[in-house]
Amino acid sequence: MSRMERRCWWCLPVLSCLLQIFSAHSDFYTSIGHMTDLLYTEKDLVTSLKDYITAEENKLKQVKLWAEKLDVLSATAVQDPEGFLGHPVNAFKLMKRLNTEWGDLESLVLKDTTDGFISNLTLQRKHFPTDEDQTGAAKALLRLQDTYRLDTNIISTGDLPGVTHKSPMTVEDCFELGNIAYTEVDYYHTELWMEQALKQLDEGEESTVDKVTVLDYLSYAIYQQGELGRALELTKRLLILDPEHQRANGNLKYFEFQLIKQRKAQAEEAQKTQNEGKGRTKRQTSDASKKKMRFREPVPERKMYEMLCRGEGIKLTPRRQSRLFCRYYDNHSHPRYLLSPVKQEDEWDRPYIVRYHDIISHSEIEKVKELAKPRLRRATVHDPLTGKLTTALYRVSKSAWLTAYEHPLIDQVNQRIEDLTGLEMDTAEELQVANYGVGGQYEPHFDFGRKDEPDAFKELGTGNRIATWLFYGTAVFWYNLFLSGEGDYSTRHAACPVLVGNKWVSNKWIHERGQEFRRPCGLNETA
Repeated sequence: MSRMERRCWWCLPVLSCLLQIFSAHSDFYTSIGHMTDLLYTEKDLVTSLKDYITAEENKLKQVKLWAEKLDVLSATAVQDPEGFLGHPVNAFKLMKRLNTEWGDLESLVLKDTTDGFISNLTLQRKHFPTDEDQTGAAKALLRLQDTYRLDTNIISTGDLPGVTHKSPMTVEDCFELGNIAYTEVDYYHTELWMEQALKQLDEGEESTVDKVTVLDYLSYAIYQQGELGRALELTKRLLILDPEHQRANGNLKYFEFQLIKQRKAQAEEAQKTQNEGKGRTKRQTSDASKKKMRFREPVPERKMYEMLCRGEGIKLTPRRQSRLFCRYYDNHSHPRYLLSPVKQEDEWDRPYIVRYHDIISHSEIEKVKELAKPRLRRATVHDPLTGKLTTALYRVSKSAWLTAYEHPLIDQVNQRIEDLTGLEMDTAEELQVANYGVGGQYEPHFDFGRKDEPDAFKELGTGNRIATWLFYGTAVFWYNLFLSGEGDYSTRHAACPVLVGNKWVSNKWIHERGQEFRRPCGLNETA
């Protein structure tokens, strides 16, 4: 299509209209009356033309504003990509922009196919994040909010601890989070983020999302959590803005009816409790209180995990702390470390964990990352039922496996681990490098195969995972199995969700085979 043809595609309806007029009245010049009709027709056409021009100008204005905003954002982001994406809000908004907003822009620009932008965008879109990516990034934000007990407004303003690139959220962003939670039947987070969207609207922020829509979601989410009174008040507020809202009018009557029933039931229950309480003695009440104190329920693992991530978990007592030491370590006068021993620190006593300081240089870390980046894929776990690798929602990261023969550095790293642990590396798994993204985590797990999953590592033919070595700047090392070969269940561990920043780790899983003379078996089952 030529440039002239592209510019004049809008003319077709106008020409069609004129042709119909002229074909019906080809002798307009013979009648002023008919000609005056044409003046009104032309006036209507000019009005339509102006409407078209206004629409095109508005479209171009939107595209220009979008381009200017993205130009500034991109210029900032590319200066420090990892630091920028280390902020979870930035990562979420990137998913949202590429999956949703660029698609909206595509629809807008498609009205004019000039230049090669649309074809280029259409071609590139197949490489863009999917709905699953956008939802995943949203869920990661919600996970961070729960784990670190972050106030919704703190996340929305982007004022997270340690951030480099502060990034506030718009009403649309907050609404999107609430909407994703709603589709997941997560009414708790629906309420939090719809309230935040409403707050920002009340403060005067301009948005394509209106208060009526937000109130509709919010009132229903609150109702689903059993707060009929609040749901009713929000519904009344919605109807002030839109008195004809059909669903809200229906909800108003239903909430009022349910609230009356609820209050009646509560009054009856209170009366019943009062009547029953008259027959109880103070001693019975005291005994019940003492019994409740004696039998405190253990803290659920998920809650304990989140407490540990917030730094509120178990602490070593002064007595246990006094048994931990630092030392220069040469692994029984190993030739490589006799003259230059490494710094070793006791990190924990049960299970016994040691930390190695200054064990890998910055340049080595960067090289390992360089080798791993092209191979990063969604991290997998062993399925205890099938014994095969599969992805899991509780492990959110990407990983790569590096072999010793592909680069001398990997061989050197493996040798370093062998020299310091005294364990055979030939039967160990390849060096795994993992990168955790927005809200990336690995929930509590064991590295070794339990008795209920005897075939966990059958395909490797090297036995169970006897020990774990984990690099993250420094390095830690622990045994997963006792000398008897039984699993040490105190080695359960986890990776906390990444709040801000970019986390890289590298681990070496060492197996039983080949360790028969390096770590002889013992007869005590738990020693």
